[in-house]
Amino acid sequence: MFRLHGEKWLLWIDGAHHPAMNMAIDEELLSFSNTEKMAVLRFYSWDRPSMSIGYVQSYAGVANNGYSLVRRPTGGGVVFHDIDLTYTIIIPSDHKIEKLGREESYYLFHELIIKALNRIGVETELVKLTEAPKERSTMQCFTAPVKFDVALKDTKEHSVSTKIAGAAQRRTKNGILHQGSIVIPDIHKMRDSLINSIVSVFTSESGVEFLEFIPEKQFLNKVAALAVSKYETDKWNKKY
Repeated sequence: MFRLHGEKWLLWIDGAHHPAMNMAIDEELLSFSNTEKMAVLRFYSWDRPSMSIGYVQSYAGVANNGYSLVRRPTGGGVVFHDIDLTYTIIIPSDHKIEKLGREESYYLFHELIIKALNRIGVETELVKLTEAPKERSTMQCFTAPVKFDVALKDTKEHSVSTKIAGAAQRRTKNGILHQGSIVIPDIHKMRDSLINSIVSVFTSESGVEFLEFIPEKQFLNKVAALAVSKYETDKWNKKY
């Protein structure tokens, strides 16, 4: 396991927000994380039935079915956010994890998620697929598992993996924005247990020490402005 030897990370167990606010928070956290040179783990939820689409997905090719829709700054497929736990991991530039390849970082984060799920009785494993989805512009994330996603452990040989956790990344000069989603039965009842398990695994397996993140007013003002100017606009959400 990748050890970080007592490195301090910020932990934000956030509440529910409008879809545009959630994306704006993650984008602003990426900048903040790089300025402070501290990684961030954020858990959050949505204040309405929502769906997010990947950065390059076709807006016209996705039926929202009454869900509030927002385009993510990361890639991947359609994700529905009424039955999942969403989280974000942010790694600042020049961090040792940022120097890993994309697949290596996926593997690292999802190995920790698997351990956390196993601790609460959900037996899971990494998806071994190597073939990418053929049509990324309209794919739904949880019906198109890819390599190093997380699936329920299945004892049937050659069976199709049942994906329950996936993620998408964006890499910029400020570091890595890794947005993840986990879907398990009774997620609303299991949310606190799963969050506690993930935090515990990060601490025990990687050696991370968490400090509570309390956003300051200046940070929240920047987020609110970004949500309005970018993530609520048709220019962003309907750009493809």
